[in-house]
Amino acid sequence: MKNIMRVAALSGAVALALAACGSAPDDEATSGSSSAPSTSTSAAASNSDFKGCIVSDSGGFNDKSFNESGLNGLNEAKKTLGIQTAQAESTTDDAYAPNLANMVSQSCNIIVPVGFKLSTATGDSAKANPKVDYAIVDATATDADGNPITLDNVKPLEFDTAQAAYLAGYVAAGMTKTGTVGTYGGLKISTVTVFMDGFADGIAKYNEVKGKSVKLLGWDKAKQDGLFSADPKTAFAPGSGKANADSLVAQGADIILPVAGGAALDALTTAKANPGTLVIWVDSDGALVNPDSSSIILTSVMKLIGAAVNSAVTDAAQGKFDASPYVGTLENEGVGIAPFHDLDSKVPADLKSEVDQLKADIISGKIKVESENSPK
Repeated sequence: MKNIMRVAALSGAVALALAACGSAPDDEATSGSSSAPSTSTSAAASNSDFKGCIVSDSGGFNDKSFNESGLNGLNEAKKTLGIQTAQAESTTDDAYAPNLANMVSQSCNIIVPVGFKLSTATGDSAKANPKVDYAIVDATATDADGNPITLDNVKPLEFDTAQAAYLAGYVAAGMTKTGTVGTYGGLKISTVTVFMDGFADGIAKYNEVKGKSVKLLGWDKAKQDGLFSADPKTAFAPGSGKANADSLVAQGADIILPVAGGAALDALTTAKANPGTLVIWVDSDGALVNPDSSSIILTSVMKLIGAAVNSAVTDAAQGKFDASPYVGTLENEGVGIAPFHDLDSKVPADLKSEVDQLKADIISGKIKVESENSPK
């Protein structure tokens, strides 16, 4: 993706600043599938006829995670390019196809579906509308049976978060006081378990280097099984992760990695109720999107979703769209770990240096982070 490096820093900063303010992502957002999304047009004449659009999954645009990051990326493209935008916020899983159809009916030039839940609806919509471009976040288009399909007008925007989670796992192993850390997910799907795989390997690396035996609860990489929401329908909803977070702490975990969308907020609630417990956020910089919890967020495993969306929309607006998959890595700065923020003084300097070296070794290929759940 030609523009990813150029826009990464700006888009990411705007996304985090918006989230940190605690305001709604944008007053154009709709609250459900039945309402027609509104649009706005910039005065920039060169792109005034181009429209970039986005459809959230059922987590909504105020999830402090991937939906909000995607919207922020689109809004940054709107600001810098002078394009029109439209968006549809899905409140239920059956809203995806109608919301995509709504975007098509509004003459969107590119549509950004956010999340794997929109995979089949995206495949159907893209096949029916070959002149519309699509950039799907964290997924590929699939057919009705869930099989991945390649289409000339669909660009997957994926992220090898195992690489960044490896670094976070090493940090967690180096910072635990109990010798036990934990993780839980929303659903057992590849975009969730890829975090867990990297986290497990980072802990294993620390144990190997230091001769320690830090224990990971909630995920067994060899068995590809672990701790997830009991109800798939509410897997990423706030409240659905509370029992899992409480269970991990009860078993001795003092650092938790929740890979669960809105249900990650439950880890913060549990940590606040159990002094000494820390959380590692995912997708965005958790200390910035949850400023009231910055004192208990050790770091975050970040995906630069906003920058990837911005770049895809920019390419499309400039007539440079191509369907080649984008995969964010440590090398291209599509993934990474966040600063330690409030806890920076608590992290030993030698641990920071070791993590920096591990990052360099992953980028150089000296260390290979392998997960069957990484983008292929």
